[in-house]
Amino acid sequence: MIIKNINHDCSYQTEKIALTFFPLAKLGDGGDGIIVETRFENNTAFADIKLGDKSLSKNRIKKQNEDTQHCISVLLYEALSELTSFRPPWGILYGVRPARLMHARTDKLGSEKAAELFREDLVEEKKIALANEVMERENRVISLSGENSFSLYVSIPFCPSRCSYCSFVSHSIENAKDLLEPYTALLCKELEEIGRKVNELGLRLETVYFGGGTPTTLSASQLERVLSCIENSFDLSTLRELTVEAGRPDTITEEKLSALLKHRVQRISINAQSFNDNVLKAVGRKHSVAKTFEAFEIAKKLGFKNINTDLIAGLSNDNLNSFKNSVKTAEELGCASVTVHNLSLKSGAFLVTENMLFDVSKKNETVAMIDFAYTELKENGYNPYYMYRQSKSLGNLENTGYAKEGFECLYNIFMMDETHSVFAAGAGGVTKLKRQSDNHIERIYNYKYPYEYINNFENVLAKKQGIVDFYNLTVK
Repeated sequence: MIIKNINHDCSYQTEKIALTFFPLAKLGDGGDGIIVETRFENNTAFADIKLGDKSLSKNRIKKQNEDTQHCISVLLYEALSELTSFRPPWGILYGVRPARLMHARTDKLGSEKAAELFREDLVEEKKIALANEVMERENRVISLSGENSFSLYVSIPFCPSRCSYCSFVSHSIENAKDLLEPYTALLCKELEEIGRKVNELGLRLETVYFGGGTPTTLSASQLERVLSCIENSFDLSTLRELTVEAGRPDTITEEKLSALLKHRVQRISINAQSFNDNVLKAVGRKHSVAKTFEAFEIAKKLGFKNINTDLIAGLSNDNLNSFKNSVKTAEELGCASVTVHNLSLKSGAFLVTENMLFDVSKKNETVAMIDFAYTELKENGYNPYYMYRQSKSLGNLENTGYAKEGFECLYNIFMMDETHSVFAAGAGGVTKLKRQSDNHIERIYNYKYPYEYINNFENVLAKKQGIVDFYNLTVK
């Protein structure tokens, strides 16, 4: 895709809007036949678009008090919508956190003016309503956080196999099983070091979240060691929630779930992604629907009440009817929460090669899937409580967590809102340090891959001094 910007400095905006419609396009490569040209002169924005053998020229006069960026963004969105016959429901918004934007606008301008600004950004009414609802539910949880609150993220970047849509920093066990034991040992040392810093600073632990990858690729004894390390290194008297993404059903055993129960884990996620065997096979999941049911049976038998499952809209071999069945099956299983993801076409994922640039049929079907999930889950007592968006997603839609009353994942809200500091341990972990007085955020990055983390572990520990330095500077 070639993008030309003439007589204006809105290249960032034009790139974002264009990628909303063509998430797989490679910028600077004209081989796909996409040429987008925008220019601004005489208080008027112009757009000339070529998509293969189709072309369109359109212009728009800048309104009074409207900035040039907004004028050009609206014009380009309208032109691309006309040419592709697809209108992304979030309009010209491309931010990760629409509910947070709604919160900021509402606090500053009031709810009516905030909604009006979303309409000016061409956001559909149903998405404005969703942003409002999520904002209100997030605010209830955000209010629980105090001045010295923090959360802890524990990264287990291993999986039984790699799914075709995945772009996470995760290693398949086939290639990395020899790393599990040394990784576990060093992860415990890092957690101990974080615990020392936290105790020194007198901070308050609110939530703990094990993510990945698939945390249950660790053995039961390895999981117990990490959980015991957290118990011994942190003051858990203020802990509100401990979540472990049990994740892939083919890694879940009664022994592992029993180990979690022994260590205060209240919330787990058994991630089905789909309840259609053909879909699971197409995306490289090495388990069956029957295996997912088995994992749920084990968890329920042991007494887990707070079980989440993840579903993905837009997967290969899936269709609207199949997706509807997946949502209803999650409800029938008695999930306390259901997280509905919009397929993100990341460049690091194998799946991106199979979709055609100009085909909007899958986008329209994915929109229908996301809309169905909202209506169906709401009607059955699940409320949207957190939401985020990813770049290069199919249809430029959202990922939304739905939960029955009282079963919201607090960590998800704290993390997405950037409410307070999140200390991350493990490969790929990013510690976010939040200064409450002015919302300033600094980051400390761990090494991305497990072998880098293991080979450079002394440097990983040394970086933890940045936590103390940040808080000491903040106090001064």
